[in-house]
Amino acid sequence: MYELIQITDASYYIQCPAKIGLVKLTDSEVCLIDSGSDKDAGRKVRQILDANGWKLGAIFNTHSNADHIGGNKYLQGQTGCKIYAPGIDCDFTRHPILEPSFLYGGYPFKDLRHKFLLAQESNAEELTKDVLPAGFEMIHLPGHFFDMVGFRTPDDVVYLADCLSSRETLDKYKISFLYDVAAYLETLEMVKTLQAKLFVPAHAAAAENISELAQYNIDQVWAVAETILSVCKEPLCFESILQRLFQRYDLTITFEQYALVGSTVRSYLAWLKDTGRLSARFENNLLLWEQL
Repeated sequence: MYELIQITDASYYIQCPAKIGLVKLTDSEVCLIDSGSDKDAGRKVRQILDANGWKLGAIFNTHSNADHIGGNKYLQGQTGCKIYAPGIDCDFTRHPILEPSFLYGGYPFKDLRHKFLLAQESNAEELTKDVLPAGFEMIHLPGHFFDMVGFRTPDDVVYLADCLSSRETLDKYKISFLYDVAAYLETLEMVKTLQAKLFVPAHAAAAENISELAQYNIDQVWAVAETILSVCKEPLCFESILQRLFQRYDLTITFEQYALVGSTVRSYLAWLKDTGRLSARFENNLLLWEQL
């Protein structure tokens, strides 16, 4: 774990639970694409930098989920590097309490205020095209989170953040975290058409071609949608829908999964209602969802 993998003369990634991109800007200066999950991840990244005699100039966060910005504060404190994050995700990076609050739908109780959902604050600036290193391209990848982006480097390596889950992850957990289902499907259709020397998804193996994996992710979204519709053949409230999905997929609910999967299921319900496949009504002071 935390092995440095070289792709080209300038582009690398650090193998860890959420892959960290590393790109050489000069012989001595590098930038990172994301920073790992916590202070310990930051320390391991710092060891790699020191071992190679590299100075860290900037961290470009793809989005603000805690496992991608968790090393920000430590690395910024140690190196003085700049940190950039896109759009709304910049606010979440500056004020990470927003993530568990958003997922839970209110102030998160203590069981949700841990490093997997709540990173340390870091002094981030908004990511725009003019702050990118020469030759970098920013690729907009909405759907998984608010304003998530990926990057294409000058030597044609594409870092894809969280827009793809591995087959193994999808087969095991079934429901991957999503914020905007419609935007996610559009992103995946776009990603299917991309060409690059190598693609580096954060949570799947690096590969020269990712179109089949993108299609697998698309198919899984539709499969989850159909499962939700089948569950809603009778009118049910959200808690009952969530319970039946966990039973259907033989999953065990935890506080963290309640927040992550619960937020995702709400996004599916909103999408299915907006596209005319579910109805929602109040009955006996309960919001009930039912297949149309």
